[in-house]
Amino acid sequence: MSCNVGGVDRAVRIIVGIVLIGLAATARIGVWGYIGVVPLVTGLIGWCPAYLPFGIKTCKTK
Repeated sequence: MSCNVGGVDRAVRIIVGIVLIGLAATARIGVWGYIGVVPLVTGLIGWCPAYLPFGIKTCKTK
């Protein structure tokens, strides 16, 4: 599992995940908001399995 999610991508994923979970917790958008766990986790660990088949990497190469 090498990093394939870059800095800006990670920040956006974390923010979107927290917002979705917050909206779901306050019953504004229903239980579907808990799907925000996916972008939150992928942002925190820096790896997205959906990027693998397409060969996408938004992080800088070393």
